[in-house]
Amino acid sequence: MMESLFLLKRIWWCCVFILPWSTIEAQIRYTIPEELREGSVVGNVAKDLGLDVSKIIDRNLQIASETGKHYFAIDVEKGDLIVNKRIDRESLCGYNVPCVLPLQAVLENPLQMHRVEIEVQDINDNTPNFKSNERILNIPESINSGAKFLLESAIDSDVQFNSLKLYSLSNNDHFVLNVKTQDAVKIPELVLKKHLDREKEAVHKLILTAADGGNPVRTGTCEITVVVLDINDNAPEFEKTFYETVVDENEPSHKEIIRVKAIDLDEGLNGDIEYFFADQTSETALFNIDQQTGVITIKGQLDHEKAKTHKFDIIAKDKGNPQMEGHCSIKINVNDVNDNAPDIIITSLSSPIPENSSNGTVVSLISTKDADLGGNGEVKLTLVPGIPFRLNLTVSNHYALVTNGPLDRETYTEYKIDLKAVDAGSPPLSSEKTVTIGISDVNDNSPIFTEKSYTVYAKENSPHDSVLCSVSAYDPDLGKNAKISYSILDSKVQDVPVSSYIYINSENGSVFNMQSFDYEKVKVFQILVQAKDHGSPSLSSNATVHVFILDQNDNAPAVIYPSTSMGSVTHQRMPRSAKAGHLVTKVTAVDADSGHNAWLFYRLAEATDASLFSVNLHTGEVRTKRAVSEQDDSSQRLLIEIKDNGEPIQSTTVTVDILLEDGFHEPISDYRLKTTEDKNKTGKITLYLIISLVMVSVLCLLTFCTLIVKCVKNSIGSSSCCVRRANSGYKNPNRNLQIQLNTDGPIKYVEVLGGDMMSQSQSFGSYLSPMSEFSDLTLVNPSSTTNFTDTLNVLDASLPDSAWTFESQQVSE
Repeated sequence: MMESLFLLKRIWWCCVFILPWSTIEAQIRYTIPEELREGSVVGNVAKDLGLDVSKIIDRNLQIASETGKHYFAIDVEKGDLIVNKRIDRESLCGYNVPCVLPLQAVLENPLQMHRVEIEVQDINDNTPNFKSNERILNIPESINSGAKFLLESAIDSDVQFNSLKLYSLSNNDHFVLNVKTQDAVKIPELVLKKHLDREKEAVHKLILTAADGGNPVRTGTCEITVVVLDINDNAPEFEKTFYETVVDENEPSHKEIIRVKAIDLDEGLNGDIEYFFADQTSETALFNIDQQTGVITIKGQLDHEKAKTHKFDIIAKDKGNPQMEGHCSIKINVNDVNDNAPDIIITSLSSPIPENSSNGTVVSLISTKDADLGGNGEVKLTLVPGIPFRLNLTVSNHYALVTNGPLDRETYTEYKIDLKAVDAGSPPLSSEKTVTIGISDVNDNSPIFTEKSYTVYAKENSPHDSVLCSVSAYDPDLGKNAKISYSILDSKVQDVPVSSYIYINSENGSVFNMQSFDYEKVKVFQILVQAKDHGSPSLSSNATVHVFILDQNDNAPAVIYPSTSMGSVTHQRMPRSAKAGHLVTKVTAVDADSGHNAWLFYRLAEATDASLFSVNLHTGEVRTKRAVSEQDDSSQRLLIEIKDNGEPIQSTTVTVDILLEDGFHEPISDYRLKTTEDKNKTGKITLYLIISLVMVSVLCLLTFCTLIVKCVKNSIGSSSCCVRRANSGYKNPNRNLQIQLNTDGPIKYVEVLGGDMMSQSQSFGSYLSPMSEFSDLTLVNPSSTTNFTDTLNVLDASLPDSAWTFESQQVSE
């Protein structure tokens, strides 16, 4: 019947008292009895916290215990808090009431924490127990009625109404039981009510029963054997039956904390007293008593956090025969001192976190704990300043570590956050803990080229698939966010897609040519290279590559006068009356190349009579070396070779047949005879020459002004280039402004060349007939250098020793 009542009571506890106690400051409290079966439901945490049951799986609802023991778990399907293992209230809280287990309900996405308290109530699961089941009392027969003898107290681990309630003694004729209460502890005493007579009964057997207040009642017993002794009829008596003192927990060993004293009215050995701990006293490991003086000293290390008080009994024995004893009780209160440093507990930690996390993002949940009491247990948690994180106090001694500023993985890949907890004791104690927060990468950096622009010099006629240069970019991000692919953006060179000329290795940025370049067609062009990372979304940046084509000597001189369009031989006439120095003809050739490759030299390779004619090395003028004689052949053939100044040398030849005639008059002779009539024509030529010189002067002045402005700009700030030279000997990529005049006699040729590498060259040329020293002035309009019929326009170098040249260096930005 009693067992059925107990079972009903336990079920009633589970069903009725499992109720939320409060929700103040996000706290929930449940009350349960101890010893619940595993799987028993404590309460629906999700419902009491106002959570949607369907979302607790996604938010990973967990229960964390500050004790480190997982007595409870969460049913994620229902949101119920269930018992995970057996709970013994006595092992958790001892005699402390109430017995509360603090828990934390932790939710993720976002991180949240709620405090849950479980009050464990006692059930009557412990029987009162005596440390010893037997007690022997030696009582002299001469002792008077009313004498009291201390009995051992029973121990019941239960609390409140389940704790020890009463003692009872078996029926007998000589003793009764007296129970006194001292410091809330019931102490049984055996009281002699009738004089003992050893001769009638030497030994008395008694049963002491201890009963608790539970339902059903539990009991424990101790057998008391009273041995009736003769003689020594006075027992020692203490000055006080109860001693109490206070001692700090950090007191050193061997320090005297209390002194007890007993008096025995007997004399001699019967009155000689020694002091001992009572049997089964557990405090002998912490305290020591001097048997002669009764001084109690500290033997071990006291700890207020383990035990706030210590209670034990002291017995004083005389040396009589039979031996007599007296007793007293000792209570030592242990004072708390600040001897425990606070603990820092990391409840939850999210690492790594993205570098673009917004301000206030919760990174970690942290709590503090101090075993000391009062001010010694009050803890303040701080972190080292100067980092983009801060602490937010949530509930008592619980903090949230949140972001407090922008994060940049490229600057700091991780943060080691030093936490410091300091209590309010005197002196204060502290502890430190480092939390490492990793920063994960996001694609927030565009690729960066090592140079803003690149300048490349490539030889014409170089083989295809040659490496022109390599562009390089880097990305401070990580992984695919830092992986770069290179490409060339669509553009055109002379209406032709740049992809027809150039391609790029998408992985390493090497730029290759897809065909050989022709300087005479394309002198300069630019391409736009893009570096793009593989992030999502991807980021990119551009750089400009300027490609300058370097001229090679790949064009032979072309003869433009005398014309050989009707055949390979040109025919000229001259009078037999010609004197030495007579201008027979002038060979004019051009070279489509530029610079030194276009400098031309003329020589007489073969002649019918080499003594009669000579060819000017630089102008190509064919003159007589001597006067024509009657013996000279009337038909003279000259083979004139024209060579350029390139490497290797290119050359061409022209054959001139000269017919010597009698009575042949050149137009120049008639003109000389009519100088008076042609004054207007001469003035016209002079005017044209003056205009040309004025134009040249103006161009020179403009060039000087441009150079001065650009030099000033370059002195303020200049950009650097990564140059891959296809020809180390070519040092000037810019075109020259040039003026060319012949100086060996009357002016027959004036040429003005201008332009830069970024545009098509233009030229203005004036020519006089090579057959005469006077003729009409002809101006040639500007034309593209790509038209070979107008190749005179691309001459950009003067003759080395016969032509006057003015050259102005053009500097490109």
